Amino acid sequence: MYRLSKTLVIVESPAKAKSIGKYLGRNYTVKASMGHVRDLPKSQFGVDVENDFSPKYIAIRGKGDIIKELRAAVKKADRVLLASDPDREGEAIAWHLTKLLDIDENSPCRIEFNEITPRAIEQAVQHPRPIDLDRVNAQQARRILDRLVGYNLSPLLWRKVKKGLSAGRVQSVAVRLICDREEEIQSFIPEEYWSLTAKFIKSGKSPFEAKLHKYQNQKIEIPNQETMDKILADLKGASYVVDNVTRKEKLRNPAAPFTTSSLQQEASRKLNFTSRKTMVVAQQLYEGLDLGREGPVGLVTYIRTDSTRVSETAVEEAREFIKERFGPAYVPQQPRHTTSKGKVQDAHEAIRPTSVYRDPESVKEFLTNDQYKLYKLIWSRFLASQMAPAVIDTTSMDIVAGDYVFRATGSIVKFPGFMQVYIEGNDDGIKEEEKLLPELAEGDKVQVKSLMPKQHFTQPPPRYTDATLVKVLEEKGIGRPSTYAPIVETIQKRGYVVRENKQFYPTELGMIVVDLLKQYFPEIINVEFTAEMEEKLDRIAEGEQQWSGVLKEFYVPFSKTLATAEEKIGKVEVADEVTDEICEQCGRNMVIKLGRYGKFLACPGFPECRNTRPLLEPTGVKCPKCEGEMVLRRSKKGRKFYGCSRYPECEFVTWDTPTNEKCPHCGEMMVEKMNRSREKLLQCVNEHCPTRGETGASEKKAAAGKKKTTAK
Repeated sequence: MYRLSKTLVIVESPAKAKSIGKYLGRNYTVKASMGHVRDLPKSQFGVDVENDFSPKYIAIRGKGDIIKELRAAVKKADRVLLASDPDREGEAIAWHLTKLLDIDENSPCRIEFNEITPRAIEQAVQHPRPIDLDRVNAQQARRILDRLVGYNLSPLLWRKVKKGLSAGRVQSVAVRLICDREEEIQSFIPEEYWSLTAKFIKSGKSPFEAKLHKYQNQKIEIPNQETMDKILADLKGASYVVDNVTRKEKLRNPAAPFTTSSLQQEASRKLNFTSRKTMVVAQQLYEGLDLGREGPVGLVTYIRTDSTRVSETAVEEAREFIKERFGPAYVPQQPRHTTSKGKVQDAHEAIRPTSVYRDPESVKEFLTNDQYKLYKLIWSRFLASQMAPAVIDTTSMDIVAGDYVFRATGSIVKFPGFMQVYIEGNDDGIKEEEKLLPELAEGDKVQVKSLMPKQHFTQPPPRYTDATLVKVLEEKGIGRPSTYAPIVETIQKRGYVVRENKQFYPTELGMIVVDLLKQYFPEIINVEFTAEMEEKLDRIAEGEQQWSGVLKEFYVPFSKTLATAEEKIGKVEVADEVTDEICEQCGRNMVIKLGRYGKFLACPGFPECRNTRPLLEPTGVKCPKCEGEMVLRRSKKGRKFYGCSRYPECEFVTWDTPTNEKCPHCGEMMVEKMNRSREKLLQCVNEHCPTRGETGASEKKAAAGKKKTTAK
């Protein structure tokens, strides 16, 4: 009797196995490796630098049962296909599996697909290939480089600064960017300047505003109040005449579909997701979710990409959907094809829905709230990228008063095009607003209703957020799509930076380590050097460079620098500040220590006495619920919040900075809130106060979160 051949397919996760298994027949068995199965040992260096940097790999602790199960499945199969993710890390996972499961790496054992759909899986299974050793070597080189730096620099930091510190090759550069920005902010000297806005009226027309733009045909700068007073004196009694009215029709094109970087940036701006959260949720959407009767379905294409390229099939499907949903006017005459900026690997398509007909509302009931939000973002961005441009009517109008020229600008959307579906966010959080100017002709006289001078001060560059940090990493060539989220997560875990109000601040520890690396290891902390190393890793992946040669080129000078630093660096003291707080267990004066999430009180008698307490920073503001004082505390994850000093007797808490201002309506305490334009606003803490409007959820969330957060 003829026996059909059995094929074993190995993927990384159970969710992916479930989705793929649905599309394959009974002759296929799908198993999950649960991620990596081999790695360098944690307890030793694991790299033989004398033997062409030969790595010593071992099976990862805890993976024994999984490896045993996979070996048993391999014995029962006639063919094995390795279907890990289609990137360098996925290629390395497949290669490690060939070593553990005794599979010939040169045999057609590797399949890859950009999306988990029946067509993509079928095509992949029909076209297996050998392991791409160039991609494997690029990943090995990255892993070994990180080991060479981490396992040599970290012990040095332990001996010279503080035990438990670590220094990563790419992460250290990210910390430097944040430290450098903080130094810019601290050294910034604000400069005063003024602006003048005029409100004009004309009988039968709606009022409009214009800003002072020129003086004697030169762009005007108003440095101080003295200059402003002179301008106001000059304009006293002046007549205002409309001049130079310009009307244009502008086309506004949609943003390209998401890359990994742009997805993380936009999810941070619009959804307040961290880079890590974005990638975790995106991976779930890629691997597949159960859609009821339809079963497990991969909703989006592969999520680690630097390309904005889209397949012809996806473009045609999108054009058909747009025509059906919005009408022919919303379909551009020619299909849209965007080109990626700069040097990209272009190994995969942009991130898009696997089918645009699977719109967010139709799958909402099967998704978590976070999955729905991110899927809607990806779906909307892709659909908009294939739609017709928006048509904007713009008007520019000059109003002349002697030597002074005011300029008014207005715009209105004539045809929304892609804006019907999606508008890209921006980092300053300012929303675009339509502004229609009245119909006026050159020579028309208008009256000035009011002149509104305003004092301003120049602002320092903003601190990095998740969005702007990922953006600068990409722009400077630091890391690759698969590494952005781990970089951001790692620098926080190590206690070198903290995130407050969505912005990254360096800790004292981060500043010390960066200064040390700048002085003794300038290349490790150098942006250009790190970007150049990424390009070398790309060349290894393309088969243009030998990986051992790249490692040797790096390690020889690095090892010499390491030896010099060991001799020259003295012990760096991170001095403990002694306080008046007395340890209730042994009577010593407690000291302020620097931990991962900031400062805390500890007994100097460690290890005999291990007593620690949270460092309560007074605010000088009375608690609105009792006679206690509001103090600054930190949650277990390092997030700042404010609570009463009499806790647990009084449980009042708020995420927002308390002030001594009282609400003019109900007399309760006011707190500072930050709007999207980084302006501080005051809000009443009384959630029933009518002045709060729609923004009164802050204290509710803080109170709910208090049960989950214990101060350090």
